[in-house]
Amino acid sequence: MALGASLLGLEKKSLREQALIALRGAITCGELEPGRHLVETELSDMLQISRGTLREALRQLEQEGLVSAGARGRLSVRHLDVKEIRDIFSVRGVLESLAARTLSDMPDKEAALRELREAVEAMGKASESSLEEQIEADLEFHRTLCRLSGNETLLHQWESLEGSIRMSIMFAGVERATGNMSVGRHYDIVAAIETGNAAKARETIISHMDGAAENLVG
Repeated sequence: MALGASLLGLEKKSLREQALIALRGAITCGELEPGRHLVETELSDMLQISRGTLREALRQLEQEGLVSAGARGRLSVRHLDVKEIRDIFSVRGVLESLAARTLSDMPDKEAALRELREAVEAMGKASESSLEEQIEADLEFHRTLCRLSGNETLLHQWESLEGSIRMSIMFAGVERATGNMSVGRHYDIVAAIETGNAAKARETIISHMDGAAENLVG
């Protein structure tokens, strides 16, 4: 399959970071499809970077769960199955429901609620943009939810799942993936937190994640 413009050349500043962004985007949008072997010579030529810089970016993608190593350490774009997707969203549900409960119990949560609403508004603005921008806006809402909890361990664990979350979107295809990015469903999360009812906040997140997983696996 021919590769597109996202992998054709990089500026000379922060080459590793630019390579990481370009490769991550190519995987997320399907330009580098699940199961595809990643050939260093091909990618380094396209990105116009050294193989050493490329390897650094690929190592990071492996840590993120976007790339997996096979026989003899040969790297390929990761492919998820139905069970893995359900497992990912079950863990997300545990992490994000803890964040929602924590925020719900905060005596002064107005600033956090305002930030969450702004994140949902950003999702609405991105809805007419590219799939990649919609994905980023959706992930930013959930990342913000975890960050605002003030629990650094929780946030770190959520971020370790981010690559797998992106791959679950690739598994489902564009139509089903964007179905999980409904602005209304995310406002429901904010409204549940605003009630101050920790159990309601938890149940809303669990329901959100269960529904998202089922939508992705069909």
